[in-house]
Amino acid sequence: MSKIKCIIVEDEPLAAKVLSDYISEVSFLELRGTFKDAIAATEFLRDNTIDLIFLDIHLPKLKGMAFLKTLIHPPAVIITTAYHQYAVEGFELNVTDYLLKPIEFERFLVAVNKIAKTSTEDVRGLAVPAEASAQAGLFLNVQKKKVKILFSDLLYIESQREYVKVVTIKKEYLSKISTHEIEALLPRNLFKRIHRSFIVSIDKIEAYTAEEVEINGVTIPVGRDYRHLLEDL
Repeated sequence: MSKIKCIIVEDEPLAAKVLSDYISEVSFLELRGTFKDAIAATEFLRDNTIDLIFLDIHLPKLKGMAFLKTLIHPPAVIITTAYHQYAVEGFELNVTDYLLKPIEFERFLVAVNKIAKTSTEDVRGLAVPAEASAQAGLFLNVQKKKVKILFSDLLYIESQREYVKVVTIKKEYLSKISTHEIEALLPRNLFKRIHRSFIVSIDKIEAYTAEEVEINGVTIPVGRDYRHLLEDL
């Protein structure tokens, strides 16, 4: 399974360490190097092919945006900066995402998942196409074990503060992962968030109104901001 090869271009040691730690937590990412300035990164790129750059804007010698403009065939780029005013210029240069420091892991995960969707791999390293079959699944950390959950067995997911309750046709599991993180792991053709605290299996919906859906005899509320999704379904 090929990994997404990435580099960090960042002159702040603490910021570089945070990114490096985050990358090590995501199994489909492979860190190939960390550089304090764009000149060193340019020299590395002459002899190495990578898929993704985490790029700070305020760099010594050559600024991040200027560096980006020098790349003839740039890889995917995720901008990392404390300054929001550069977002427009970044998106004009077709960057994948724009992360404001201090960067939270959950937001980092959203950004790298945009890259992952193009290579059809999820944040746990299990091959999952964006339009996955119901026979695929994912591994969740449950009480120090990794438990495989088949998409075909999954009924719904409920947020419980820093944990999620994963309800399947066989049993329930409690995993320390955010709702946003697990949503990023699920194929969009099979699952939809219908409430801030609930994600449901579309195929398992037995009945619904504008305010609630019924799955396996359980009534689940539909958030006001999510009601239009039921119309789409």
